[in-house]
Amino acid sequence: MRVIAQRHGKDLIVHLSQEPDKDHLETVNGQSDQVWVDLTFADPRQARPQQRRLFFALLNDIATYYVVPPDFLKTMFYTQYEFYTAGKSISLSDTTKSSVSDANQLLDLVIDFMFEWHVPFKKGYELLPKDEAYYQYECCRHRVCAICGREHADIHHWDAVGTETRKLADHRQHRFMALCRTCHNEFHQIGSIEFAQKYHVQPVKLDKKTLIKLGVMTRKRMDEIDQRNLETGKKL
Repeated sequence: MRVIAQRHGKDLIVHLSQEPDKDHLETVNGQSDQVWVDLTFADPRQARPQQRRLFFALLNDIATYYVVPPDFLKTMFYTQYEFYTAGKSISLSDTTKSSVSDANQLLDLVIDFMFEWHVPFKKGYELLPKDEAYYQYECCRHRVCAICGREHADIHHWDAVGTETRKLADHRQHRFMALCRTCHNEFHQIGSIEFAQKYHVQPVKLDKKTLIKLGVMTRKRMDEIDQRNLETGKKL
């Protein structure tokens, strides 16, 4: 659901088209007067030509890998988008009414598919939004180098963490990037600032589930840190 919010200082006032289901709110929140919401600031501008070029370049990569018609893939991802958005249609034509945010959501579905099924990025690689957090997150999750696309990449600690303290650190507070050995070495040679400027990239924080899956932290270590913070009165 996308609605217009009115901003008053730090407050956002949202008017919904219909009243939320009270029983559902009480089931998921325990009450209906105060609820949790996920907030995303949408980009309502018309979908850009660059997004269309990236979409079809990625479709060509998938079509080449699986030997299927691009039109079939286009229909498949458009249908998948409609499913995830509860029936909302999308178009990337010159006269489209779809927004930049809509197109980004569609591209996320395609990029996720390619990572999940190990489809090589070829024509679409140079157009990939390497400065986007979602792309960086997927690279880490699938251990694909965010710079050159090589698989079996290292999960690089962007923020310096001493070797002795790495096992004791709370990595939920740190930023990461998936880098192959060659790109990893270059990072240390030229430094983080020049590296980020050269490749137009920014690191990302990883969620708990991903940190555990990648072996960066264990659930036990997270619980120990949380318990220590509770005892010392430090915010989690």
